[in-house]
Amino acid sequence: MKKLFGTDGIRGVAGQPPLDPRTIHAVGLALAHHLKPAASGSGQSPRVLIGMDTRESSEAIAATLTAGLTAGGASVESAGVITTPAVAYLARAHRFSAGIVISASHNPWHDNGIKLFGPDGYKLPDSTELAIESEIFRHLESPTPSSAAPAIPPINDADRLDYLRFLLAQVPALSLDGKKIVVDCANGAASAIAPQLFAELNSNGGGEVILTHSSPNGRNINDHCGALHPEIVAKEVTKHSAALGITFDGDADRALFADHTGKVVNGDAVLLLAARDLAARGLLAASTVVATTMSNMGLEAALRRSAIKMLRAPVGDKYVLEQMLATGASLGGEQSGHIIFSGRSTTGDGLLTALLVLDVVHRSGLTLAELTADLATFPQVIVNVPVRAKPPLDQIPTIAAAIAAAERDLAQSGRVVIRYSGTESLARVMIEAESEPAMHHHANAIAAAIRTELGI
Repeated sequence: MKKLFGTDGIRGVAGQPPLDPRTIHAVGLALAHHLKPAASGSGQSPRVLIGMDTRESSEAIAATLTAGLTAGGASVESAGVITTPAVAYLARAHRFSAGIVISASHNPWHDNGIKLFGPDGYKLPDSTELAIESEIFRHLESPTPSSAAPAIPPINDADRLDYLRFLLAQVPALSLDGKKIVVDCANGAASAIAPQLFAELNSNGGGEVILTHSSPNGRNINDHCGALHPEIVAKEVTKHSAALGITFDGDADRALFADHTGKVVNGDAVLLLAARDLAARGLLAASTVVATTMSNMGLEAALRRSAIKMLRAPVGDKYVLEQMLATGASLGGEQSGHIIFSGRSTTGDGLLTALLVLDVVHRSGLTLAELTADLATFPQVIVNVPVRAKPPLDQIPTIAAAIAAAERDLAQSGRVVIRYSGTESLARVMIEAESEPAMHHHANAIAAAIRTELGI
């Protein structure tokens, strides 16, 4: 069982284990050693690309990581502030041995993280992360102190432009003519790319793009903005009478939307409209979509009406992707806005998702509201409970009893999904039911049991 890596890399409070300088240096050393055998076959040292989001701790972490990588025999290139999916794309397109993103995605500014991608642009499998983790612990047990961290390499601006060209090439016929859209960059990595991207799309001036939360200061990332707070962009849409709104998380690997009425459009709705569009063009492989255990039963019902099968994977876009690769599915994603278009991207990409949704709206001549009108969702509630530890929940009698009671009561009319967050010290209680009172009753009962037994 992994101790450092969660569902999306290593994450924690910047400056504290596992994001203290000694551990970060050990991560660099271990990754460089892991990459050496593959690189030695070509007679070269491993080449690693590093990108980061806008947190004030990101540069220091990148510098320390660079020190470990170079001490381990790797060469490092910096893409500067850039999105997570951009690093995945560039790692594959430019044949790097690995890509690294310094980001804690949707977490607050004081957190940070380290995400790893292989030379194929995919997140590393659990088995590889476990092997790297074992070496990290070996380095930490060594009495040898880490060397001083050098400055990170000069930023290669060509990387950002290359990714921008890739995005624009995905929607060659897209036009913003006659459309006003609002784009919330979450004061994160999207701030470095979205302004130029949407300016290019609107180069003839036929539309209007209103950018918000695109002035990062190191501490305002995700702060009452972005995909964690989609109601903010929804209000901006109605305020400006815009056609739709787009909002990203801190590293822009996911996107949520708002339609012209100010209604939030989540990842389930995006999966529905994308699946129907791909199916109509004969591009939805096996007529299958991969969602997660958190996706609403209403999505499953709407897809079924369109003769599209829905599979469920564990939460985490890497697990969605694993099931997509195993089944040959060309579309998958999460309710939270991670959407994966196989053949276009190797990971969730918020900017790509935004462009493809705009493209469907443009080609169909329909509004976002019209495209998602028949998605009737079951009432759903998610209660997050801070926990001090993450033991198996079925081994704690009071918690297991509360979960069992909910499952019995909702067996024919709802779902119960209880899981630990892979990136935070939280237990997530998700209840979905036809009866809203029953939903809240069981969610509160399970959350109370967890709080009593494991609460901080």
